[in-house]
Amino acid sequence: MSDPHHPHLHPHPHSDEEHAADSARGALKSGDSGSPTPPDESFEDAGSQALADALRSSFAIVKVLMGVLVVVFLLSGFFKVEPQEKAVILRFGRPVDNARLLEPGAHWAFPPPIDEVVRIPIGQIHTVNSSVGWFPVNALGEPLEAEPLPGQGLAPVRDGYLLSGDGNILHLVATLRYRIAEPGLRYLLDFANASNLVMNAFNNALLYAAARYSVDDILTRDQAGFREMARARLQELIERHDLGIMVDQIDNLRVLPPRQLKFAFDQVLEAEVRRSKEINDAKTYENQTLSQARAEAEARKNTAATERTRLVEFVAAEVERFTNNLPAFHTNPELFQQQRKAEVFANVFANAKETVVAPQRGPGSSRTILLQIDRDPPKPKAPEAPKAADHH
Repeated sequence: MSDPHHPHLHPHPHSDEEHAADSARGALKSGDSGSPTPPDESFEDAGSQALADALRSSFAIVKVLMGVLVVVFLLSGFFKVEPQEKAVILRFGRPVDNARLLEPGAHWAFPPPIDEVVRIPIGQIHTVNSSVGWFPVNALGEPLEAEPLPGQGLAPVRDGYLLSGDGNILHLVATLRYRIAEPGLRYLLDFANASNLVMNAFNNALLYAAARYSVDDILTRDQAGFREMARARLQELIERHDLGIMVDQIDNLRVLPPRQLKFAFDQVLEAEVRRSKEINDAKTYENQTLSQARAEAEARKNTAATERTRLVEFVAAEVERFTNNLPAFHTNPELFQQQRKAEVFANVFANAKETVVAPQRGPGSSRTILLQIDRDPPKPKAPEAPKAADHH
């Protein structure tokens, strides 16, 4: 009979249940002492034990793998919001925490399919091109060519165009730059393709503004006003339909006249350029003339002010001198006059070589002055050179 506790049959320790099962099998075998032991039962017990050990090892490995997968699953929920972005978490398709926006930085959410992270590029600039008013465009509204040849006719089915307020045809293309306004949920979640709605609103704004401006104003005279009216109309549509965007600017505006009238428009444009040049030249000449006249007037005013100051100071000095000399004149007028005459003669004849003073004429008497003026002294003759001695 086989011993259930034989070391060769049971090399590894068993659990209590396995020991009970082995004891039961041993009792049955010992009760049938008359029958021989089947030769393959020990091998079946060893195979069962090996299978049980393999299953236990497999279950342990599966548990470890499941634990690792759970950790990886939870770690995969970490995500980062970039500086120019914000994000919102959707749990089974609905925003959590009352659609609270997540600021830039690291965050965690349940991995899909439980949660979904929707990133909102709040700070990024988005662009759309107008799809009406230009030459042939593709399905996205982008121009297929820069400018067709002037000889081609206008095909309304193929070519886009706008009508100005004065009934003229023109071609126009522009680019809109915009940002998503906070919180941005309506822009991303409520519309299937929000950029198409923005493009349609932009097209409507261009058509609206073109219908209220003349073709000359749109082409050359007042493009800034046309641009501002289109922007105001676009802002009105954004608020009316709650598109959730902010307009940054309208740029890359190109306006062209109809190809059939390009030569006539070029002539008008050339005339406008010449007119502007003549007006600018006239204004420049006007400014130069006025500046020169103002400078000359200012110089004359300064000269007059200087002369006035000098004359006032001179008169004031004369008045002061006269006032100071008046007491001496009242004391002895004749002596005062003689002293003044002597001073005047001294100043007048300071550099004179000869001075002749005529006596004062009495009342009712005549005076005869005889002056003898010598001739100019003869010029001295140059000495003659001595004659050379005669040689015999």
